[in-house]
Amino acid sequence: MNLVTLLTERANQYPERPALIDSLNGRDRVVTFGALSRRVSAGASALQSMGLNRGQVILVFQPVSIELYELILAAFHAGLRVMLADPSAGREFLSNCCRRLMPDAYFGSWKAHCLRLTIPEMRRIRIAIVAGPWFPWARTWRTDTGECLITVIPDDEPALITFTSGSTGVPKAAVRSHGFLLAQHRTLSRALSYEDGEVDLVTLPVFVLANLASGLTSVLAATDLSRPGTPDAAAIRHQCERHGITRCTASPAFFEGLLRSSVGMPSFRKIFTGGAPVFPDLLRRLSTGPSSNLIHSVYGSTEAEPISHFSADEAEASAALTRLGGGLCSGEPVAEIQLRVIEDRWGEPLGPMCHDDFASLATPNKQAGEIVVTGEHVLNGYLDGVGDNETKIHVDGRVWHRTGDAGWIDENGRIWLLGRCAEKLPSFPAPDGLPEDALLYPFAIECAMREMFPETRMAAIDWQGDRTLVVGGICNPGEATEIRLKAEELGIRKVIHIEQIPLDRRHNAKIDYPALRGMLGSGNRRN
Repeated sequence: MNLVTLLTERANQYPERPALIDSLNGRDRVVTFGALSRRVSAGASALQSMGLNRGQVILVFQPVSIELYELILAAFHAGLRVMLADPSAGREFLSNCCRRLMPDAYFGSWKAHCLRLTIPEMRRIRIAIVAGPWFPWARTWRTDTGECLITVIPDDEPALITFTSGSTGVPKAAVRSHGFLLAQHRTLSRALSYEDGEVDLVTLPVFVLANLASGLTSVLAATDLSRPGTPDAAAIRHQCERHGITRCTASPAFFEGLLRSSVGMPSFRKIFTGGAPVFPDLLRRLSTGPSSNLIHSVYGSTEAEPISHFSADEAEASAALTRLGGGLCSGEPVAEIQLRVIEDRWGEPLGPMCHDDFASLATPNKQAGEIVVTGEHVLNGYLDGVGDNETKIHVDGRVWHRTGDAGWIDENGRIWLLGRCAEKLPSFPAPDGLPEDALLYPFAIECAMREMFPETRMAAIDWQGDRTLVVGGICNPGEATEIRLKAEELGIRKVIHIEQIPLDRRHNAKIDYPALRGMLGSGNRRN
C-alpha cells in the first residue's frame, strides 16, 4: 500500500485539523490535513508533468519545512523514490552518493542549488526544482494546481533512500520501502503513545511521517536543527504557547539546550528523546521540570527505529548499575521486534545459517555480546547489497540486522547498552553482578563517569595499547584527582585532558572516536 493513502484517510477524517506548522522569517505557517492532501496531489501531478515516472529518484536538499514534507509525500504519491544525503558530510561524499545512484531530479532551496552547481555529478541531474525564489535553470515548485490519483504500488517497492558514510568511507544507502514505513508508523504510534488530537513539537524528521499517518499535528521546531544543542529556547517557548503543544519528540542535545537556557523548559505532557545516548541524569532533570506525565528515551537506529524505550521513572533505580559500569539501560524491546544478544564477532561476516546454528550464537542473559534485531520495521538490506555482508545474518529466510552495538539483557528482559563493538578496550574484569566483559566496552565506562561527573564530557578509548580516559574541558586539580581515582576503579590506566571532545555532526551527542584519535595523534592534549 502507498504510504500516502493514510494521509488521504486522515484528510477525510480531519480536514480542518492542522497537519504541519512551521516558522518562516518569524511568521507561523499552517497547513491543514485537507490542504496538505490537496497540495500533495497537485505536487505529484507537477512532478509527473516534468517527465518523472514511477520508480525514478529525486535527490532532496531542503531544510526541514512544510515544503520538505510536501515534496516527499508528493513523490510517494506519484510512485517516485526520495533520496536523502547529508550535505555536511562534504562534496566528495555527495559525489560518491550520485555515483552510487544517479538521481533523475533534484529538489532544494536556493542555497542548495548553489551547492549543486559546485559538484559535477549533481550538475548532470537532468531536472532541477527549486522551493522558493527563482533560480537559473530550475523549475519552481508549485502545489496550487492539478491533481492525480495515488499510484498503487506493492509494499516492497522502495520509497526512501538515505545515504550514510560507512566505516570504509563508501556510502551505504538504507532503502526503506512503503511497507517498511507503514510498519514503522504502526510501531511508533504504539511505542510513543499517540493519542488523537495531540500536538507534537518535532526536531527529528523521521517521526513527522508517522505523526501525519496517525493524524497528529506536527510543529516543526523554530530553531536551527543542524545545531540541536543550542536551540532557540525563546522561539520554542512561544511556539508551545501559541499552538498548545502537548508533547515533544527531540534529541537529548535539544533538551539539554532547553534546560541550560535562561528561558527554561516549556511544559510538555509527554517527552520522547532519542537518536543519541540518553543518560540517566538527563531523564532525572527532565522529571523534576514542568513535564511530569510521561518521559521516555527511545533506542533505535537508521535500520531499526524504534528498538526499545525506557521510562524516566526507572532512571534512578537503574543508575546504580550504570555507576558500576553496567552501561545504559534502554528498557524492554518493543513488541514488534525480536532482539537477541549473540557472541561478539563484529568484523566477521556471519551466515547464512540454520536456526540451530544461529541459536548456538546466543549468549545467556547477563552476558555481553552483539545486539541483533529482526522485524517488519528492520531494514533487510542496503542498496546493491553494499554493507549487507558485515551487518546482515540470513537465518532460514529471515534477515537479522547486526546493530554494531554491544549490550546485555538483565533478568527483567531490559537491554543495557555497552558501546560500539568496534571500539573494544583491553580486557578488564567487571565487578560482581555485571557481565564479565562489560568493562571491555568504552560506553560502559563513559556512562559510569558521567554519573559521577555529569558536567564533564569524557571518552574511553584504547590509546597506544592502554585503557585510556580522555577528559574534555578544564578541571580543577581536585576534580582531576577524583576523576583519576574513579577511572582507576574502572580499569583505566591513563588519563588525558584535552580542550574539547569531538562529537558527531548530526546530533552533537555521540563521540567521534576517529576524530578523537586524530586529535591525540596530533599532540592536542594535556596529560
